[in-house]
Amino acid sequence: MADNQQTSSAAVCRGCGTMQVHHRLLDSDPDYVRRQAQLEELAYRARRSSAPLREGCTRIPVVVHVVYQTSEQNISREQVDSQIAVLNRDFRQQNPDREQIPEAFIELAGDARLQFALATVDPDGNPTEGITRTQTPHDSFDVDDSVKSSASGGQDAWPADRYLNIWVCQLRAGLLGYAQFPGGPAVTDGVVITYTAFGTTGTARAPSNFGRTTTHEVGHWLNLRHIWGDDGDGCSGSDFVDDTPNQAGPNSGKPTFPSISCDNGPNGDMFMNFMDYVDDDTMVMFTRGQVQRMQAALDGARSSIGEEVACTS
Repeated sequence: MADNQQTSSAAVCRGCGTMQVHHRLLDSDPDYVRRQAQLEELAYRARRSSAPLREGCTRIPVVVHVVYQTSEQNISREQVDSQIAVLNRDFRQQNPDREQIPEAFIELAGDARLQFALATVDPDGNPTEGITRTQTPHDSFDVDDSVKSSASGGQDAWPADRYLNIWVCQLRAGLLGYAQFPGGPAVTDGVVITYTAFGTTGTARAPSNFGRTTTHEVGHWLNLRHIWGDDGDGCSGSDFVDDTPNQAGPNSGKPTFPSISCDNGPNGDMFMNFMDYVDDDTMVMFTRGQVQRMQAALDGARSSIGEEVACTS
């Protein structure tokens, strides 16, 4: 257990702020509490159902809001494109590094059948490249959502029922990104990523230069929880997914298989899951149960976004 505790402490440095946002909204927004209950009821029914998931793939339009103070932070179109490419590979189970999945977990890996594309039309119906650029006076941003408002030095969201909003900026030290679960306020709905953990080129820096911070946070945006259940280092938390092993806290770095906790041997933690805290080059999979949960979110709180398209490579 001592080794697990050490790993969990180090993992906090990866810095996902999603649960901070979640608890803030639970404490301040009764409508969010109600919508979360409805969302979990739908997810529970999907979890217990043998009905097939939605047909085809769902293509989601994306707008990337680049909020920068320095020229370095004003990331290139090439870097944005590299991140969209990562999302399309990861959520279709087409990432080449899926070969790292241990044999014990291969059959659990799932294709979420999601495709992402930069928006081509803005909210007013005008052509767009799907990227906005805003210079800010702020040195950095935190999880208070100030980057999501022009009044506080950021950029206003595009309608959350039509676009996945992704803000790229300088986040405070130690914070790589955060997301808002479905059911939150539309004006703050989306994902925020620090500019050094976005995409695979340009300013992206190891060990966060494979684009997996955004994969992780978009997973939250589609109602996925951290794989250890957010109970610290205990073994009683749940991510509400049946095919992810129970584990004691997050993993960090590059664990070796098997990494055992919570009496989950012989296979141990599914540390290579996108919803753990390991390095980018060690995250390689979603499970079928996680796919089912994401699809339930798309049938519920996210039902207005995206369009059904044929699945292509």
